[in-house]
Amino acid sequence: MPLTLEQLNAASPGDALALLDGLYEHSPWIAEQALAQRPFRSLAHLKHALALAVRTAGPEAQLGLIRAHPELAGKAMVAKSLTAESTHEQNKAGLTHCTPEEFERIQQLNAAYNERFGFPFILAVRGPRGTGLSKREIIDTFARRLDNHPEFERAEALRNIHRIAEIRLADKFAAEPALGNGVWDWHEKLAEHSDPGFAEKGQLTVTYLTDAHRACAQRISHWMRDCGFDSVEIDAVGNVVGRYHPAAEGARYLLTGSHYDTVRNGGKYDGRLGIFVPMACVRELHRAGQRLPFGIEVVAFAEEEGQRYKATFLGSGALIGHFNPAWLDQKDADGVTLRAAMQHAGLCIDDIAKLQRDPAQYLGFIEVHIEQGPVLNELDLPLGVVTSINGGVRYVCEMIGTASHAGTTPMDRRRDAAVAVAELALFIEQRAAQDGDSVGTIGLLNVPGGSINVVPGRCQFSLDLRAPTDPQRDALVRDVLDALDRIAQRRGLRYTVEESMRAAAAPSAPALQHHWERAVDALGVPVFRMPSGAGHDAMKLHEIMPQAMLFVRGQNSGISHNPLESTTNDDMQLAIDAFTQVLHQLAEEQQP
Repeated sequence: MPLTLEQLNAASPGDALALLDGLYEHSPWIAEQALAQRPFRSLAHLKHALALAVRTAGPEAQLGLIRAHPELAGKAMVAKSLTAESTHEQNKAGLTHCTPEEFERIQQLNAAYNERFGFPFILAVRGPRGTGLSKREIIDTFARRLDNHPEFERAEALRNIHRIAEIRLADKFAAEPALGNGVWDWHEKLAEHSDPGFAEKGQLTVTYLTDAHRACAQRISHWMRDCGFDSVEIDAVGNVVGRYHPAAEGARYLLTGSHYDTVRNGGKYDGRLGIFVPMACVRELHRAGQRLPFGIEVVAFAEEEGQRYKATFLGSGALIGHFNPAWLDQKDADGVTLRAAMQHAGLCIDDIAKLQRDPAQYLGFIEVHIEQGPVLNELDLPLGVVTSINGGVRYVCEMIGTASHAGTTPMDRRRDAAVAVAELALFIEQRAAQDGDSVGTIGLLNVPGGSINVVPGRCQFSLDLRAPTDPQRDALVRDVLDALDRIAQRRGLRYTVEESMRAAAAPSAPALQHHWERAVDALGVPVFRMPSGAGHDAMKLHEIMPQAMLFVRGQNSGISHNPLESTTNDDMQLAIDAFTQVLHQLAEEQQP
């Protein structure tokens, strides 16, 4: 019979420890410490207690935990001395049936890894869906992680150990994240569509109004109909809009969604997670024959990334009346104008103005999004409540000095433009760190016509400065530009600065943010509040209605805009559960 939380909470300390045996390889101390937090409110609460025991244990205990694990397809497997849990996992991944060539390659990797790090390679071989990684995926991951910094790799090993324990815990409790599995599968199926030049390489790229983009829109629209949405349409800019009607005609709607376009060679979850989570919630409402006091409008925004045309937030911008007709004359890399692409896709340009929403008809906008960063992953937390979307300013700049001979110009007589920018970069690093959540980046750095034996006379560079509030951002900008001027004056240089983008911060609406906080707490997960450094569709809707976001932990240290972008079925399930909680809270508020 499957274990239940009631049994675990009621068991004696010894019996409870026995019930959790085998979660962590040869390390019963983890469960023993976690059990001190009983009673557990949920499986998520138990998982966090276990992870917290490891986090607070200290480096030596953590290293001992890592070393308690067997090598993949290693000596213990050959000798058949693995634990029952490890045997099951390695067998499920096919590691017990390697070809001689695969076995030899894994042995080479094991030896190289142990030599570099001093502990065995740890990988949750059952993967983010729980069904098992392929041997090719395992070997590729093994080889990739050999290049990690030792401290980072130790943390990555621990994160994989927690994922292994999570899957083993689900087996003990017979807890299948059914809705999370479905959402995970939707992502996989949608990722089958990719633009030419990338699809052939197995890379995911979906840019605005390409054939792959239009195929994604069709798939999403079909799935929305299958979920039970009352109306589904592809609007005049290519957004896919699904509406689930309220219990009473004339009631307001909750607006939600995210984007389905991608960056080039990107990941499967950026944007798309925020479409599929509410779709799953609507499907469950429809299956239960349930209507809420408000309607639900899910919008799969057609464009957010600005990859094919420099018309960022085109999809969500159209909903707030921010479609600039001048964009229609922009051309892509092949010379195709935006107007021509829209006409070819059968979109009615004349209807774009009609897409503007009346905020009086909405409760607000909420968005679920993969974090796109390492914070939740490092804290072993599956969900984060967003407090604000950072405001940002970008500049395109040039430092101008004098190009001169690298051998004959004394160090104290140089007017080196590149060194001045390097000094500025160090200042930005130090200044942004003073605010905690501020960030500053010089992402573009170029010495035009540079030569190995010439002191740089010019250096072109960019500035990207962000902070959770506009005053904090503006203070950062002021200090950086003042430093730029001081550095140039002291070094006898000139500079130019051209502002290329300015976006206001989008603080979360307190009431909606509180709904997310209550939802996360109800799941037994610690409420962690954090700003969003990246821009999102929510920041556009913020201009006309209240908004708030929920972040979902990413795997692989939270990497995004990258094929390694990933999350798990369990974390997706928690996001769906949190969204459902918010719907129930809003429904209670709307009751007469």
